[in-house]
Amino acid sequence: MFGIIPWHKLPTPLALFQLLQFRNKLQEDNLHDTSQIPNKEQLPQPQPSPDDRHLVARTEDGSFNDLKHPEMGMAGTRFGRNIPLKEVYPDEKNLLKPNPRVVSRSLMTRNEFRPAGFLNLLAAAWIQFENHDWFSHGDNQPDQKFELPLEPGDDWPPEYGPLEVKKTLTDASRNSGDRSAPPTFINQVTHWWDGSQVYGSDQEKVHQLRSHVDGKLIIGDNGLLPLESESGVDLTGFNDNWWVGLSMLHTLFVKEHNTICDRLKQEYPDWQDDDLFDHARLINAALMAKIHTVEWTPGILPHPATDLALNINWAGILGQDITNLFGRFDDGDILNGIMGSPTDHHTAPYYLTEEFVSVYRMHPLIPDDLKVYSLNDGKFLWEKNFFELSGKRTRAIVEEVPMTNLFYSFGITHPGALTLHNYPRFLQLLRRDNGEVLDLAAVDILRDRERGVPRYNRFRELIGRSRVNSFEEITSNQTWAREMRQVYNNDIDSVDLMVGLFAEDIPEGFGFSDTAFRIFILMASRRLKSDRFFTKDYTAKIYTQFGLDWINNNGMLTVLRRHFPSLEPTLYGVKNAFAPWRSVGVSSR
Repeated sequence: MFGIIPWHKLPTPLALFQLLQFRNKLQEDNLHDTSQIPNKEQLPQPQPSPDDRHLVARTEDGSFNDLKHPEMGMAGTRFGRNIPLKEVYPDEKNLLKPNPRVVSRSLMTRNEFRPAGFLNLLAAAWIQFENHDWFSHGDNQPDQKFELPLEPGDDWPPEYGPLEVKKTLTDASRNSGDRSAPPTFINQVTHWWDGSQVYGSDQEKVHQLRSHVDGKLIIGDNGLLPLESESGVDLTGFNDNWWVGLSMLHTLFVKEHNTICDRLKQEYPDWQDDDLFDHARLINAALMAKIHTVEWTPGILPHPATDLALNINWAGILGQDITNLFGRFDDGDILNGIMGSPTDHHTAPYYLTEEFVSVYRMHPLIPDDLKVYSLNDGKFLWEKNFFELSGKRTRAIVEEVPMTNLFYSFGITHPGALTLHNYPRFLQLLRRDNGEVLDLAAVDILRDRERGVPRYNRFRELIGRSRVNSFEEITSNQTWAREMRQVYNNDIDSVDLMVGLFAEDIPEGFGFSDTAFRIFILMASRRLKSDRFFTKDYTAKIYTQFGLDWINNNGMLTVLRRHFPSLEPTLYGVKNAFAPWRSVGVSSR
C-alpha cells in the first residue's frame, strides 16, 4: 500500500510511520563526509579555553561541540554532502547550459504575485534569519567570474555592463586543480544551531557585540541595534543581504537575550558577566531552534503528519509535560523527543551540506513591495518596493516606522508561494550596496551547478525517490511543462534542481515540494541530534532549571508579546505566529 498511495495521503499514523522510515533510510544513505579529504590539516584548528568554558558553553566559533572531535561544525570547515561524493563533481562542460539567465527569465519571472495564503511575511524573514545562522559561503572570488550570455530580446540594462557572476570562494585547504577528490567549499559561519547570526562566529565579533555588563548584548536607548559605520546597516553577528525583516528579527532576539540576562541575574545574583552571557545564549539559541521546529516548519507544512512529526522530534509522543514529571523513559527519540537524548551523528560527522543550502533557496517567499499599516487603527501608511527596504536604506525605515507597525504589517501580509513564475522581480535585477548588479535567480541556478549539486532527476534518484520520465510527471501545469520542455530542449535530465522543486506538484497542505522535504526530514533531526547542547547536555546542570523552563514555556508569540505588548490585539486567537494575524481597524487601502 505504501508504494501505491503517497505518504501524505495515508491516515496520519501510517503517514508518521512512513516519514520515520524515510528518515532512517536517509540517515543510512545520505550523509557523506568531506572533512577527511586532503588537506584537512590546513582547516581551522580548535583552541580550548583556559578556564574550560568550552566544556559547558557554546564557543564563539562552534568548536568543542563534539568534545572528541572539537573541530566538528566549527566556522571555516567544509560543507558536507547528502549525496555520494562521486556524484558531486560539477559538469564543467554544461555549467552554462541552458543559460541560467534564460532559465530565470523564462521560468522564474513573476508576472503576477502568487501568495502563500496560509502564511504571513514573518515566515519569509524568519527563514533568512535562520539561514544566516546555518551557512554562508562568504565573499565570492573577486577575479574569477562566469559571464552569462544575453539572448536577443533580453531586457538587462546595458548601463550595468555584462551579466557576470563571481565564482564561489574556493576551499583554501585544497590544492588547486586537484581532481583526485571532489571539490569542497567552506562554511564561513558555524554549522551548529547556535544563534550565530545574532552572536557572531568568531571571538572578535562576539566581543564587539557584547556590552560586557551583566551578560548583555549592545542595544541603543532607542531600542535599535548599533549601526555598523562601514556598511550602514545594523551591527550584529551576520548582516549580509540586509533588509527590514532581518532588522526586526535581530532586534527582537537581542532584546530576548537581554531579558533572559535580567532574569538570570535575579536567579543567580553572584554570577559574573560571562556566566550570564553564556547561559543566556544557550537559552536563546534553543528557543530559536524550538520556534523553527514546532512553529515555523509546521507553519509552512500545515499537514497533520508533519505537524505531529516535528513536535515529536522536539518533545516526543509523550510531550514535554510528561518528560518534566517522570523524566525520560528510554534513550530513543520517539517517546520523549530528541531534546535530552543521547547524541548521535549517524553515518558521518556533523556538517551542514550543500544540498541543504540548495533546498533552502526560498526567494519566491519575498514580495516585491511592502505595504505598511498602523497598528493603532489599521490605516494604510505607505508602500515601498524592496530595494527601498534593503541594504543601507533599512536603517531609515526602522528609525521612521515603529517596530510595532512593521511587525503588524508583516503579520497581515502574505509571502509568495514557492512556485515557478513567482521569483521577485527586484531580485532578478538586484542592485547591491557594493555596486554589484545581479540576477539572483540565475545565480541560484548557477550555484547548484557550480557546486556539484545534481540536477533534479538525478537528485530525486539519489535521495530515494523515483525518476520522472516526462515534464508532465513533474507538474500537472501544462503551461509549465511546455515551457520547461522548450528551455531544456526536451531533455528531462537537464532540468535544474531549483526549477524542478518549484514546478513539482506539492502535497496538499504543503508550502514546498516533497522532494525538498526529503532533505528537511533528514537535516531537521540532524541539526538537533548531533548537537550535544540539544542532546546529552540539554540538562539543568548546563542550562539551569530556569533556562529549561524558559524554553519550555515560550515561543514566538510569547516573545513578541513580551517585547511589543501592544501587538496583543492583532495576536488574539492566533495559534501560530507565522500564520496570518488579525487585522486591526479598517484599512483605507
